[in-house]
Amino acid sequence: MKAGFIGLGTMGASMAANLQKGIQKDGHTLVVHDINKAAAAPHIKNGAVWADSPSALAEQCDIIFTSVPGPPEFEAVCYSDNGLLKTIQKDAAYFDLTTNSPTVVRKAHDAFAAKGAHLFDAPVSGGPKGAASGKLAIWCGGDRDVFDKWKPVLDTIGDQASYTGPIGAGSVAKLVHNCYGYIATAAAAEVFSMGVKAGIEPLAIWEAVRQGAIGRRGAFESMTDQFLPDKYEPPAFALRLAHKDVSLATALGRELNVPMRLANLALADLAEGLNRGWGNRDSRSIMVLQTERAGVEIKVDPQRLTEAMESKAKKS
Repeated sequence: MKAGFIGLGTMGASMAANLQKGIQKDGHTLVVHDINKAAAAPHIKNGAVWADSPSALAEQCDIIFTSVPGPPEFEAVCYSDNGLLKTIQKDAAYFDLTTNSPTVVRKAHDAFAAKGAHLFDAPVSGGPKGAASGKLAIWCGGDRDVFDKWKPVLDTIGDQASYTGPIGAGSVAKLVHNCYGYIATAAAAEVFSMGVKAGIEPLAIWEAVRQGAIGRRGAFESMTDQFLPDKYEPPAFALRLAHKDVSLATALGRELNVPMRLANLALADLAEGLNRGWGNRDSRSIMVLQTERAGVEIKVDPQRLTEAMESKAKKS
C-alpha cells in the first residue's frame, strides 16, 4: 500500500509523521507533497517518497490525505491542471482533513465518484498538540463501508476516528464544534469582564465557576438530560429561576456600564419562555425556541442516548 499526504503545515506535518510511523512498520510507503518542499524534509529523511504535484501523488496512492487551510486550497489541490482528479485511481480513498465547506466537499465528492474514487470530508479536532500526540478526533462523512475498510489507517493519525454520516457530515460537525466554541469564548469574556469590573479577582472567578455545575460538567454533556430527549419536566433548574438569575446579571452589567450583548439575548429568550407559561419547566426549554425558529425538531430516542453515553465512557 502507498498512502499519500498533501499539506505539511503545523497540523499536517505531525499527522503525516504519525501516519508514516503507523504504516511503515507494516511495510507500506508514505508519499508526500507540499507547496514548500522543505517542509517534507523530515518525512523524506525517514523514508517517505516525494511527489512533485498532487497528480503525481494520486497516480501511485491507494489512500490520500490532505490538510490545507480551507476551500480555495482544497479546490486547487483537486481541480488544478496537476490536481488529484487528473490521476486518482479507481477505488482510491481520499480523506480531506481540512475544515471545509460542506457544499464544496459535496460537489467534489461527485467529481471523484465519477472517477470511481471515494472522497471523505474528515476534519480533525485536537489542535497542534493533539496532532503531535495522536489524540485527535476525526469526523468522517462519506461511504460507511469504505470508512470501515480504511479505519485502521485513520487510527494511526487520531484516537477518535468516527463515521459521522454521508458526505458533508464531517464538515457540519466541525463547524458546529468550532462555532459553539467561539460563541462560548465570547460569552466567557462577557461575564468575566462583568465580574472583574464588579471587583472580583479574575482567578477567583475562574476557580468559583470551575467548582460550580458548569465547571464540573461539560456543556455538551448536559444536553443529554433535556435538549436531546426533548424532555423538560420535571425541571433540574426551573426557567423562572434562570430568568431571575440572568436578570440580576444584566442589571449588574448596566450598573457597571458593561456591555452584555449575549446575556441580553439569553434574557430575551427566557422572558419569552415565561410568557409561554414555561416558568416551571426546565430552564433549557428555551432551546426549543431556537429549534422552532430554525424549523427543525430535535428528539433523540433515550435508548440511543444511553448507548452513546456508554460508548463514550468506554473510550475515555
